[in-house]
Amino acid sequence: MSGAKTILLLRHAKSAWDTAHKIDHDRPLNRRGERAAKAMADHIAAHAPRPDLILCSTATRTRQTLMPLEKSLGSPVPRTLLEKGLYLASEDELLERLQAVPEDTTTVLLIGHNDGIGELAAALPGQGKPEALELLRNKYPTGALSILRLAPGPWIDLAPGTCELLAFVRPRDFDSR
Repeated sequence: MSGAKTILLLRHAKSAWDTAHKIDHDRPLNRRGERAAKAMADHIAAHAPRPDLILCSTATRTRQTLMPLEKSLGSPVPRTLLEKGLYLASEDELLERLQAVPEDTTTVLLIGHNDGIGELAAALPGQGKPEALELLRNKYPTGALSILRLAPGPWIDLAPGTCELLAFVRPRDFDSR
C-alpha cells in the first residue's frame, strides 16, 4: 500500500492586463504578481513539503510563477513538466491529471488557472480547519496555495472529499508580516 500523498495547488500570480497585443496564453505577471510569486516561492520552500513533481501550465504567467520557486527550492530541482493541457483546464481535467501521477511521487505541485484550480481546491478537502475551508471556498485569488493530504493509497483514489486541507495561503497573508 502506498503512503500518504500531498498535493500543492498554486494559482498563478497576478497577471498584466495592459498587454492588449498579446493573446491570453502569453500574458505575463505584473509587478505585484512578481512580488507575490517570490513570496509564495519562499513560503513553499520554507513551510511546505518539497514537491517530487511539478506540473505547470504552459501559459507565460504560470511559468513566471514557477521561476522563483525553482530558485527557492534549490538543487536538485524537482521533475517539472510544462503541459499545455493544464492551460485553463477544468476541475475534472485537473483531477484526471492528478490521478495519473506516477505512484513513486509523494508530493505534487500543480500550477494552474481559475476556475479549474479553485474549484478543484474547494472540492478535494473533506476535512480541515473550518476557517481555512471557508476562505478557500469563498475565493481562490491569484497566487493562492492550498496544501492537501490524500490518505494512503494510489493517486487514482483521489476524488472530491478525499483530502484533508492542511493549509490555505494567499499572497495578502504576507502583506501584514
